[in-house]
Amino acid sequence: MMLARTMMRRVAAACKKGVRNGTPSTTRTINTQMDDSYPILISPSLVSLDLPDIWPTNSSPNEFRSTCRCSNEQTAAIIDGKSIAGEIMSRIACEVWRMKESIGRVPGLAVIMVGQRRDSQTYVRNKIKACEETGIKSSMTELHGNCKEDEVVNVLSRFNADPSIHGILLQLPLPQHLDEEKILDVMSLEKDVDGFHPLNIGNLAMRGRQPLFIPCTPKGCIELLMRSGVEIMGKKAVVIGRSNIVGLPTSLLLQRHHATVSIVHAFTKNPEQITCEADIVVTAAGVPNLVRGNWLKPGAVVIDVGTNPIEDPSCEFGYRLTGDVCYEEAVRVASAVTPVPGGVGPMTIAMLLSNTLDSAKRAYDFT
Repeated sequence: MMLARTMMRRVAAACKKGVRNGTPSTTRTINTQMDDSYPILISPSLVSLDLPDIWPTNSSPNEFRSTCRCSNEQTAAIIDGKSIAGEIMSRIACEVWRMKESIGRVPGLAVIMVGQRRDSQTYVRNKIKACEETGIKSSMTELHGNCKEDEVVNVLSRFNADPSIHGILLQLPLPQHLDEEKILDVMSLEKDVDGFHPLNIGNLAMRGRQPLFIPCTPKGCIELLMRSGVEIMGKKAVVIGRSNIVGLPTSLLLQRHHATVSIVHAFTKNPEQITCEADIVVTAAGVPNLVRGNWLKPGAVVIDVGTNPIEDPSCEFGYRLTGDVCYEEAVRVASAVTPVPGGVGPMTIAMLLSNTLDSAKRAYDFT
């Protein structure tokens, strides 16, 4: 022990001498002398670098000059997510019926909603309706927007322990006063049908690994591309937005499908120019009409995940949904585009039910 301490003191003294005196060198170096009170590494933690993505106000479509030009007529094929999702849900309903006939059990999905965000209410309402249509048992718990963390955790824990529940959906985002990461950590990995558990995301990121569940919206985007005959391998893809819910897992999933992926976010310089080089554009920024026609490469395929509520008293619930893409311009440039609503939204629900069915099959060892 004494010998080790002596060696450590000698090494420290030598290092200090080297810093103070310097050494002859033919290369140009940057001298960053620090006293002993500094930590070994001065790089900040990754979490401390996390800044909110606040997108700038939409610029005029004429401010960005590019080779992208809009024609006067619609050229894009419309990717009908509602129709494709309907086909998938019909097959899910058949499997649920087969499970019920064979073993007398059906998949169970629990939904937890905190607060009263309009878009979340729309999603949850559609998900509960889809469960009814496919024969999946659903259980709904609503909590006030100002509820405490322990209340959410207690509901989650109760569903974790319920063997009749095979999937738990915690509708995100949560109110800001709640620790989303801490709450998600409580969720059972085997019931994380939204695919947001760190182990599921980690396995999604690593080649050779398979997550138990792929996040529903990214999974739905890929399904839309494949069913529309869009080649992904080797193509340039741009994902606009980097949320844990959509942007991040979508970029990881596209990489697993061998696309060359760029991520555009609120701090990206010249996002229009980067996006205009993409063969595939997936946008999930949450900014109405952010992506204009001159952001797009002629012939690009556009998947619009944006579902932004816009006040409209003439609509049933007092608002309508619009996407991140200026649809009227995109259809004159792209080769294919998803509408909002009726594009990605129904696919997200179909993937949620598919994940829930898979979870129930795993729990009951049903094939």
